[in-house]
Amino acid sequence: MCFVLYAGTTNPLPRRKFEKDSVDLPVESLTERDAAIKQHFSSPEVQYIGSSSGCGCDFPHAILQNGGWPEIEYQEPPQDELDRARQMTDRQNREALVALLRTTGDDTIELYGVWDGDYTTPPQSIEEIPIVRLLDANFRFKEQGFYKISL
Repeated sequence: MCFVLYAGTTNPLPRRKFEKDSVDLPVESLTERDAAIKQHFSSPEVQYIGSSSGCGCDFPHAILQNGGWPEIEYQEPPQDELDRARQMTDRQNREALVALLRTTGDDTIELYGVWDGDYTTPPQSIEEIPIVRLLDANFRFKEQGFYKISL
């Protein structure tokens, strides 16, 4: 199962299909399968945003466990090449997401991350954060976390 990220904006973001090794993130319209996610947004346009893996799994995220999220307030130094590669992928996806969101012209954007298929699940956390927070090496999207991003 995959982590998926949806963005609520005033106007639709340009649609892009997933292309391996592209620096551009995929952006897709809602389908009949995931249309229920729209109920959580106040923005008129809601779209799916994928990461460098196509789904949202390459966005740094924390899994909801026992009603909370594991400690995500610090970044451990990389222990090996795999850790270094993961941190590089996390950073590239965060930077690409911020660049994409800045193209909207909106003052506020809504983001909601859930597991694929959990479209009717209500948010377990609602946070208002500045867009620069997404660039923080310690930032992790909380599963079932709803974000109001100020630009």
